[in-house]
Amino acid sequence: LSEHSHDVAVLSHALAVLTNKRFNGQVDIGRCVLLALYHDTTEILIGDMPTPVKYYNPELRKAYRKVENMSGNKLLSMLPPDMRDEYEPLLLADDRWREERRIVRAADKLSALIKCVEEQDQGNREFDKALRSTQKAVRDMNLPAADYFLKEFLPSYRLTLDEQE
Repeated sequence: LSEHSHDVAVLSHALAVLTNKRFNGQVDIGRCVLLALYHDTTEILIGDMPTPVKYYNPELRKAYRKVENMSGNKLLSMLPPDMRDEYEPLLLADDRWREERRIVRAADKLSALIKCVEEQDQGNREFDKALRSTQKAVRDMNLPAADYFLKEFLPSYRLTLDEQE
């Protein structure tokens, strides 16, 4: 979880910078990174559910969100009361920082996509379908910075060390 959260934070930072510098956005870059670092924290208590299962149908997704919210509230209750307000927006889903959360979701998908690329490059064909569906999911987000990342940066993940300059 720590490695994944770090990867998503780094990707969120890149997407936020691209959004602001190349696409006239006004997202809070630091908030993107912070949300990314905590984006899967509720899984400490409830574990992870595979994406195809989590998004299988709207009822299941709604039920999983409820469980995530319960986990977030449990984690909040474990903090000293004077610290809870700082962590609440990081542990509980809400409408605050909508665009920043959208960037984190795209970064999370890009992290999964990069994992697929790495697995394919190791000869693991099991990730072929996942790569295609994850790439489509990123494109379907209609986030210019994510589209730019796919075009300009994703190909470099296939380069060997000798090919990198």
